[in-house]
Amino acid sequence: MKRCVRYYKMVLSHKSIFSFLLILFLWGSLVEISGQCFNNRNVFAPGEEVTYHAYYNWGFIWINAGLVTFGVEEAAWQGKPAWHMKAYGNTYKTYDLFFKVRDSFDVWVDPHSLRPFEFLRKTNEGSYQAQHHYLFDGEERVIRANIQKPKRPNFDTVLTWPECSYDLLSMVYQARNIDFSRYEVNDKIPINLIVDGEVHNLYIRFLGKEIIKNRDGRRFRCLKFSPLLVEGTIFEEGEDMVVWVTDDECRIPIVVEAKILVGSVKAVFVDVKGLKNPMTAEITD
Repeated sequence: MKRCVRYYKMVLSHKSIFSFLLILFLWGSLVEISGQCFNNRNVFAPGEEVTYHAYYNWGFIWINAGLVTFGVEEAAWQGKPAWHMKAYGNTYKTYDLFFKVRDSFDVWVDPHSLRPFEFLRKTNEGSYQAQHHYLFDGEERVIRANIQKPKRPNFDTVLTWPECSYDLLSMVYQARNIDFSRYEVNDKIPINLIVDGEVHNLYIRFLGKEIIKNRDGRRFRCLKFSPLLVEGTIFEEGEDMVVWVTDDECRIPIVVEAKILVGSVKAVFVDVKGLKNPMTAEITD
C-alpha cells in the first residue's frame, strides 16, 4: 500500500487527477482544422449539478481519491446576465495527508451563445499553486490572459480570439451540445481550445454508441468518443482515452478513462440534480 501511495503522489505532483478530469473530456492532439460552435442545442440549464468519483489505478489497485463536482447557476457579469459554470475538485480527508488537492475552475458565459466572458482557474495541489485568468473581449476579439505559476514571473499576454474558441470549462459544456447524429463512426469533430495562454486547433473522434456499466452497476446507453492525446508529462501519444456520454437530451458524461505514464485514471458518474431534460439513457430493466 505504501508503494502504491508513492506512485500516486508522483503522478499527481505533475497534474492532479482533478485538473486531469476536465482535460479528459476534450484534450487532443494539435491538427490544422477549424473549430465550430455547438450552441444550437441546449441540453443543460442553471441548477444542474453533476458529481463524479475520481479514481487512480496502479497495478491491481483502484484508489477512490476524491470528488469532483460540475455545476451551472444563473449569475451576472459586469451588469450583464450570465451563467456561472464551475468545476471543483478535492481529495478526501483520508488522502489529504498524502497529497491534498483543492482545485477550482470558474467561467462566466453569455446564457444564449455560451461564449465566455471571464475564466478563472485556481490550482492548489500539495505545495503547488497556480492561477490562470482570461478576460474575453468580444468587440476587439482578443483574450487578455494572466498566468501565475511557481518560480516564474507573472505572465501577461493578449491573444487573438478566433470564433468558436473556448476555455477548458466552457468547452466541456459546449461539447455536450454536439449533434452526434451528423457524424459517422471515426469522424473527426474539430474544436478550438484555449490552454495555458494559447489557442489550439484540436479534434475528437466519434466512436459510435455503446452500453456502459457504471461501478455501482447502473447501465447507460452512451455515445462514445476518443480525443487523440499529445505526448506530455502524463500522457503518451495515441488514443488511450475514452469518454462515454448519455445518448439522450442530457449528454451527461458517465465514464471517462485514460492510460497515463504510470497506471490509469477514471472519472465515474455518481449523481446529478437539476436536469433540464429527463435522463432517458439509463437502462432500468
